[in-house]
Amino acid sequence: MNVSKALFPVLLLATAMGCGYSKPSAMTAMPAINQLSPPSTTAGSPQFQLEVDGANFSANAVVNFNGVAQATTFVSGGKLEATVPSTAILNTGTIPVTVTNPASTGRYTTPASTSAPRDFTVE
Repeated sequence: MNVSKALFPVLLLATAMGCGYSKPSAMTAMPAINQLSPPSTTAGSPQFQLEVDGANFSANAVVNFNGVAQATTFVSGGKLEATVPSTAILNTGTIPVTVTNPASTGRYTTPASTSAPRDFTVE
């Protein structure tokens, strides 16, 4: 008897039963910002808490204000709070706010992902 013919049914059965190794997809949902609260502030104001409402925030997500990571508190997968210092709002203008889910490491790694920007206004 040919060995490959004898092993084929065993390998077929093992594969059908899910006994093979498969790595989970490294794809994760991108973080998304739906709303900023407050949506604006006055130039020269003191530091403030920025609430970011959205979706797909990881427990280690970071709020970026004008490209700079801010001290961030994870509230839930749909809500983050960040402390924005007064030095970040000295001048008037439109400031992009993003959320970054950092890369994960361990058994399965996923790359960092950053949301599309949401505009914050300094008046």
